[in-house]
Amino acid sequence: MSGRIEARLKELGITLPAPAAPVANYIPFNRIGNLVVVSGQIPLRDGKIAYTGKLGAGVSVEQGQAAARLCFINLVAQVKAACEGDLDRVRRVVRLGGFIAAPGEFTQHAVVMNGASDLAVEVFGEAGRHARSTIGVPSLPGDAAVEVEGMFEMD
Repeated sequence: MSGRIEARLKELGITLPAPAAPVANYIPFNRIGNLVVVSGQIPLRDGKIAYTGKLGAGVSVEQGQAAARLCFINLVAQVKAACEGDLDRVRRVVRLGGFIAAPGEFTQHAVVMNGASDLAVEVFGEAGRHARSTIGVPSLPGDAAVEVEGMFEMD
């Protein structure tokens, strides 16, 4: 069925934004054979960072999950561009990498990153199950609370 991923996004109440333009010397995604590697996406909404600060130091775990979810939405926007507008070409979410801005004593990185991982499965079903790494970092560009990168298999 054509347009099934777009229909799923609509069911979830998600409207994809225009893919964010790079802010430095990199490209937003790179396609190598059937793999698309997407550069890290921060929680941008309407061109502004929606979640700033550090998890466990002013940013709650729930806000972090929402930030990770928004990062994944921005990843999907880049993937849509890589797929020339047809998200049904995505065969699998291969890997997600999460960067969580937090002080050293914060330990719930994986819980925060579930915001992106859970949405990957909600959108892509079984094909959304992926390998993952999640790390804590002292800071991210623009004081973003979370950044997520990804690798996708496509036709």
